[in-house]
Amino acid sequence: MPYVEMPKLSDTMTEGTVVKWRKAVGEPVGIGDVIAEIETDKAVMELEAFDDGTLKEIYVSEGSKARIGEKLALLLAAGESVPRNDGEAVKSGKAGLAAASSSQPTSPPVKVGKASAPISSNRVKASPLAKKIAGAKGVDLGLIRGSGPGGRIVARDVESTAAIPASRPITAIPIIPAGPGDRRILLGGVRKIIAERLLASKTQIPHFYLNIEVDAGELVRLRSQLNEHLEKSGQGKLTFNDFILKAAVAAATKIPRVNASFAGDAVIEYGNIHLSVAVAIEDGLVTPVIRQAQKKSLREISEAVKDLATRARTKKLKPEEYQGGTITVSNLGSYGIDSFSAVINPPQAVILSVGAILKKPVLNAQDQIVPGHRLAIGLSADHRVVDGAIGAQYLAELRTLLENPAALLL
Repeated sequence: MPYVEMPKLSDTMTEGTVVKWRKAVGEPVGIGDVIAEIETDKAVMELEAFDDGTLKEIYVSEGSKARIGEKLALLLAAGESVPRNDGEAVKSGKAGLAAASSSQPTSPPVKVGKASAPISSNRVKASPLAKKIAGAKGVDLGLIRGSGPGGRIVARDVESTAAIPASRPITAIPIIPAGPGDRRILLGGVRKIIAERLLASKTQIPHFYLNIEVDAGELVRLRSQLNEHLEKSGQGKLTFNDFILKAAVAAATKIPRVNASFAGDAVIEYGNIHLSVAVAIEDGLVTPVIRQAQKKSLREISEAVKDLATRARTKKLKPEEYQGGTITVSNLGSYGIDSFSAVINPPQAVILSVGAILKKPVLNAQDQIVPGHRLAIGLSADHRVVDGAIGAQYLAELRTLLENPAALLL
């Protein structure tokens, strides 16, 4: 087909926004040319052409949204003319007409950055057997990631998935109508995805919560000493969050069950710790991933999270940089929040919620009231994967590491 359609650029994407057209109507297009910039729910991606041709028509203007599979533009190769009907271009010559009438129209893939991605349709791609199993289990195929060719959902994908009820009518919650002076803010792509995923998380995952208070005195002293040295040598400073991220990973290597997810008839315990870090952006929240974080030093984690956070806020992340995390840390300490309980980032089994380090009066070993530093950390866990005892063991390891932070430098 000569159409350029909205591709699926992330596992949670349902629609995209055309930020900018790099090619104008009538301009020639070569393979690999960037023809548009597309904003997904996570980042702004470059849309590259897979075929040569001329951009004949643009259907979606800059700033407008389109659902996955929706036509964005018409790209005609030499010898092609405007399609007579949906999905069929007329080629010059008898051979072209024969090919158009005998072959089934297919959509060419587009390239995103350096990688190719197939153009998707609005319907779910699934094998007949997968559909049959899904019907029997009451699973919504729209919430499953396919492992077959081109992202097609196959039987094994459904068999390893817990029952995810298909959409059912929900009683509408009455709202107060907007009046004079009120402002109606339409949901952007990121906010829509947050709403959908967190609703699914809270309704489908049995959460439970554990909380600890950490003596952060040694952490405060060590960070101050290290940063004084780093500043003199012209290197970037370490944040408290850097230490917390490193400790979260180190504790997960000791208690690997928290680095897991629920898979219907099994629990998948991952060999690598892909650490998701919650980053606030203008219109929501993203969780870029530090891959194989258990192999990284404190300094490497610090540099990685700074780079990912910067590119997250400018929407320059690649899809593989915010997908596939196995455990998440959300830190609101810099916003002045003492403590909170986070919602699990599915399909992960746990998320850590980190508050601010507070200076407060505490009792020492001699029962004397002295000034101290305390840090509140919460654990939200999927009870299908993690029991209370496992969660407690993980938090105990985390507390030990943060109260003896020199171990994180080894």
